[in-house]
Amino acid sequence: MIQCISKANFTATDLDRFAQELNHDGICVIRGLFGRELIEEWAKAFDSLFQERQNQAGALAPREQARFYLTLPWAPPFADADVFANPVILGVLDRVFAQEYVMVQLGADVPVQGSDYQAIHRDIRPLFTDRVVTPLYALSVNFPLVEVTAENGPFQMARGTHLWPREEGLAKIASGEIPMESFEMMPGDVSIRTPFALHRGSPNRTNKPRPMIVMGYVMHWLHTPEVDLTLPRHYYESLPERVRQLLRCQVVDQLSPEKVETYLTFKY
Repeated sequence: MIQCISKANFTATDLDRFAQELNHDGICVIRGLFGRELIEEWAKAFDSLFQERQNQAGALAPREQARFYLTLPWAPPFADADVFANPVILGVLDRVFAQEYVMVQLGADVPVQGSDYQAIHRDIRPLFTDRVVTPLYALSVNFPLVEVTAENGPFQMARGTHLWPREEGLAKIASGEIPMESFEMMPGDVSIRTPFALHRGSPNRTNKPRPMIVMGYVMHWLHTPEVDLTLPRHYYESLPERVRQLLRCQVVDQLSPEKVETYLTFKY
């Protein structure tokens, strides 16, 4: 079992190391960043939301067999600047992004019993061509609401494949030169990864869903029509200006209780 750090204290040296891992491997894992009470509160709220969305047409986006994606509402406990504007997370992003960046996504990936291995894929296209190394222009910050084990569908990724053309990366995986690595995590752990690295979801063989929160950050010029953030006006206006500048969002007077998912194309 992975040991969870009870108190997360990170130095500038730690943040430098996470940024170096992200640039070299395409992923870094920050152990024990969030506290147990926060994760428990999110998990309870998520369970209720997931059951509700299962009864709404179009409220869950399919991610192949018995696997779903859903956007989280910008409401408590999910509307939490200590999470989406966490100084440790932003400290890593500041070291990696070459320009100003914005948050564009808050959702969850949820494999359930009966899910299978996804086809190995990327979530985004190269900026120009596969023959030119694509810089880290989009990053996914993920944290689980349950312990992620070998049995309930750990995220799998081939380190360093964001630096290779797609077909070369797939060939190295097929030959065994680069392994598909499973990332088991404890509640409170956070991973930051490039969606350009080759990866896949693995089967959840348990009878409980495995929710993984997804927060997406991109360089300010990137157009992201497949995902969106919608914030209630009273919450948005309560945020400090520096936090508002982090969010690319639509501001409404009141959130709609229904959501139709538009993030349907997710493999490249």
